Amino acid sequence: MDHDDDPAEVLTALRERRPGLLELLQAAAGSGLAAYTVWALLLQPGFRRVPLRLQVPYVGASARQVEHVLSLLRGRSGKMVDLGSGDGRIVLAAHQCGLRPAVGYELNPWLVGLARLHAWRAGCSGSVCYHRKDLWKVSLRDCHNVSVFLAPSVLPLLEDKLQGELPAGAHVVSGRFPLPTWQPVAVVGEGLDRVWAYDVHGTGPAVSSCGVSTKAVPESSSTSIPGTLV
Repeated sequence: MDHDDDPAEVLTALRERRPGLLELLQAAAGSGLAAYTVWALLLQPGFRRVPLRLQVPYVGASARQVEHVLSLLRGRSGKMVDLGSGDGRIVLAAHQCGLRPAVGYELNPWLVGLARLHAWRAGCSGSVCYHRKDLWKVSLRDCHNVSVFLAPSVLPLLEDKLQGELPAGAHVVSGRFPLPTWQPVAVVGEGLDRVWAYDVHGTGPAVSSCGVSTKAVPESSSTSIPGTLV
């Protein structure tokens, strides 16, 4: 992992990031300003039922991050799911680019409502699906394309889930942080906008071409999955 991929530095940058006026207005429109304020300042709904080590705070994907995700999914087909879909922008963009069905799983009810509002405004409310569901309880056995924007503390456990459930030929795209032990087939973007792509072949991920013009990624040996998440 190079200097730009240091999880501590990326987390610091995310904490220092201030939401823009548009982001605040979107959140308020989807949930009501008072309810959103309580959720944002106290505790995101649903987190009470999730172990502390599996909690992932919401940080909306930027337009550039969405663009990079779509570039790594271009030419793909089959079901696409976004785990921890937030306000639904990646699911909606994937659907509009031809990935069908496109499904988002998000535990926070206000974000699910906001995602459905965005889909309705785009004329896609009957075409995309957003479910209020814990991503750790979702079956991925019929999923051929997966996107994730999750905290590094949960990625080792996510690797186990992806490895155990995804079918051969599935494609995984991870934003902001790479999967810790899988070897990416492609990388696009820099800093907070960096996105990694992985292919699943038979019993595990392997290096192959995904048909996207990106920076070459050197091979490296895998490391064991930590037994304790931080």
